[in-house]
Amino acid sequence: MAAQPVIRVEQLSKRYLIGHERATRGGETFREMLMSNGRRLVRTARDMARGRQIVQGDEIEAFWALKDVSFDVQQGEVLGVIGRNGAGKSTLLKVLSRITEPFAGRVTIRGRVASLLEVGTGFHPELTGRENIFLNGAILGMTRAEVRRKFDEIVAFAEVERFLDTPVKRYSSGMYVRLAFAVAAHLEPEILIVDEVLAVGDAEFQRKCLGKMHDVAGSGRTVLFVSHNMAAINSLCHRAVQLSGGELVFQGEVAEAIEHYSSTLAEETDLVFPADPARAAITGIRIDREALKRRDLDLTIAFRSPVPVARPIGGIVLRAIGGEPLWGSNGRFHPSGEQVNGLTEGVVRCQVQDIPLVPGKYILSIWLGDYYTDFDEKIDLTVITLGRTEPGSLDHLRPPPAVQGYLDWGARWSVLPA
Repeated sequence: MAAQPVIRVEQLSKRYLIGHERATRGGETFREMLMSNGRRLVRTARDMARGRQIVQGDEIEAFWALKDVSFDVQQGEVLGVIGRNGAGKSTLLKVLSRITEPFAGRVTIRGRVASLLEVGTGFHPELTGRENIFLNGAILGMTRAEVRRKFDEIVAFAEVERFLDTPVKRYSSGMYVRLAFAVAAHLEPEILIVDEVLAVGDAEFQRKCLGKMHDVAGSGRTVLFVSHNMAAINSLCHRAVQLSGGELVFQGEVAEAIEHYSSTLAEETDLVFPADPARAAITGIRIDREALKRRDLDLTIAFRSPVPVARPIGGIVLRAIGGEPLWGSNGRFHPSGEQVNGLTEGVVRCQVQDIPLVPGKYILSIWLGDYYTDFDEKIDLTVITLGRTEPGSLDHLRPPPAVQGYLDWGARWSVLPA
């Protein structure tokens, strides 16, 4: 008989109602304004009486944060949840944590759940760190004896000994998240739900978090982990699910999920970005696809500025699909081509020949700035295919040790008028 999953999500949907103000015409009379406000007041009173969501605005739109999402999570499994901002990841975790009710569908959870969804969730700002450890433990369903047994480990992990009797309202955001993660991870829940904990904190704290989650997973407990850090997802998770527009678009082995997610971001496309006329900004990026097939890079970054840019410079970082940086270059240190300064509109070009990486998919992060001022624009997660690859090959997801780490490879940078 097959083991029952500890989490079963069946056709889960979550709907929100969004209000929009109707564009007013200059000829609107005072009577029309009173009637509009009266209708809005009546609708609000009716919704309150019926226990419905109260929505401000003249027009109501239904927004589906989740739509017919179904998957299972087995005991001891570490499941990654990936997707763009607004894909529905946090909404899914809030439903699983019983913070919000689903609109439709069913969630079955077998075991005690601890959630770390936002910095300081479950903390009272006026209480001290010591008091909040016991309060947060009680919220997570732990007894006072359980909290006391783990208290010293929690404090040591969070590194807040000196501030233990200080109200947490005086903590920095880093101290908040260290303490919140320490409580959630040390109080032995059967299921741990973590949302973007690695987005806050220094490198040492992030390393400790990953190590602790490895320990939690190794002890047979179940972890749901949301992150935009594909390297962390790849190293920690067994499987992953991808959400897009509130729908489940992929679930499977973590390497395949990362490849599917990356391929949907910007697969070999010319990118055009709206430029804010009030500030310098990137207006477009073009990549020579034929050059990529030869393992060469020919990249142009177009920009526009309301005032002349004294000295435009560009930079790139080439990363593995998992997020590990492999090689980078910056025009500040490699200005080997034509350089035209003081432009209000122009292009920065980067040319690299024979990049010594195995054929496969890579993430290209692009940066543009001014040598002398703080103008900068950064475009992440532009996926390119370098070299010729066999269809369906996943070898590029785990490059051999010979190509790990930074490479010092020559690049030719130039700046030209548009």
